Amino acid sequence: MRTALALLVLTLLAGCRMSEAAPAADAPKRDVKGFPTPDRPVAGIVAPTWSSGPDRDAADESGQLIRALGIRRGMTVADIGAGSGYHTLRLSPAVGPEGLVYAEDIVEAYISGLRREAERRKLTNVRIVVGEADDPKLPPASVDRAVLVHMYHEIENPYALLWNLASALKPGAKVGVIDLDRSTEAHGTPRALLKCEFEAVGYRRLSHRQMAGGGGYIAVFEAPLARPAPQDIKPCPAKG
Repeated sequence: MRTALALLVLTLLAGCRMSEAAPAADAPKRDVKGFPTPDRPVAGIVAPTWSSGPDRDAADESGQLIRALGIRRGMTVADIGAGSGYHTLRLSPAVGPEGLVYAEDIVEAYISGLRREAERRKLTNVRIVVGEADDPKLPPASVDRAVLVHMYHEIENPYALLWNLASALKPGAKVGVIDLDRSTEAHGTPRALLKCEFEAVGYRRLSHRQMAGGGGYIAVFEAPLARPAPQDIKPCPAKG
């Protein structure tokens, strides 16, 4: 009798320990570094360019971006997901020889083509950076402005990338995002979702408005004063 009772107690204790150790059914999924994975589809990278140059030139897309972020001579700007370098090639003269543009991408073939074009144009203020999906690999506290144009929906883990990007931003730095207000699987990012994901990492939205010319919206965020620990980041629902 005592043996049977002891076995019963041990079984109940083991069950309790397993219940305590098991994660809650609704706990967010996290990667190996502790960052939550996004609760939404991630669009695939389909090309180094988003749209034709003439269309974007006609809409003055780079001009709108430069004005919205207050980009001026002498600044250091990071073009995240630079691709073929449409904006890098236009940011270079905007910051002047005393400024710097980091052209970052995770697809080395795209960056190689941009490197050759920058050399052909003798743009000595352009630095090519091959980053990783969750880390742009930029120097710490080096960037005044960062831009993510028509590529945010392609970021595999936005929380990790934004967290690592923050370490490269100077105090008071700004980040500008241009995207379309539609689902991520349709190569856009809903406005509310973008705001939520940035704020989850400590950024503060400063402005959000429609682009002239029908090229989507532009949102501007301020760099975080402090970043939450990866395990403390709460993921945003894909649909609010």
